[in-house]
Amino acid sequence: MRPSQDKIKEVFEANLKLKEYGLVKFTWGNVSALDRETGLVLIKPSGVPYETMTADDIVCVTPDGERVYGKLRPSSDLPTHLVLYRAFPEIGGIVHTHSEYATAFAQCGRGIKAYGTTHADYFYGEVPCTDEMTDGEVAGEYEKNTGDVIVRKIKELGLDPMTVPSVLVRSHGVFSWGENADKAVFNAAVLEETAKLAYLTETLGQNEQMPQRLLDRHFLRKHGKNAYYGQVNNG
Repeated sequence: MRPSQDKIKEVFEANLKLKEYGLVKFTWGNVSALDRETGLVLIKPSGVPYETMTADDIVCVTPDGERVYGKLRPSSDLPTHLVLYRAFPEIGGIVHTHSEYATAFAQCGRGIKAYGTTHADYFYGEVPCTDEMTDGEVAGEYEKNTGDVIVRKIKELGLDPMTVPSVLVRSHGVFSWGENADKAVFNAAVLEETAKLAYLTETLGQNEQMPQRLLDRHFLRKHGKNAYYGQVNNG
């Protein structure tokens, strides 16, 4: 059982985009994807610089984390990714970063409010921040427990993970996702831009979220049942 070369290439190239988009420094991030044909998960290897990584370095594991392809150890964040894939089957790709502005909000334990239409085009409301992890969660299966606190926050708020496809982990960083690896990277990049805009907005003294009617209009025109943004694919 082995993923296709196309899927391996997809995950490899998605990881390189983190560097291209300025979302990571050094090895501070990773991308994974779920191969729906095999049920396997592909992810960046642990601690390997983006500048020297090749497609052959991508690691493939079972949903339980057993390595089945690749010579290197998978990212240490793998258990977090696996928890999210199990909890939300619609997710096909996951990104973890410590991007500058979004991580600043995470370190403050604050979500990112929807102040304007740039945010509303991609996130249907505030991007939440998790609760602080307990002593037991940190001392125990830390990476798995990180996934658990993300899932707990999403369910506690009654969110659809595909309409708010990112969460800030308190005192840590960002997890974003999408239907595939490329979309997850895109969402992570958009989140960083909206975090920067939110920081500047709050610096200028605004702390009230945009009107719900405007949030609805912008999000739903792209993602709603009757979405009309962009071009129709007529085949």
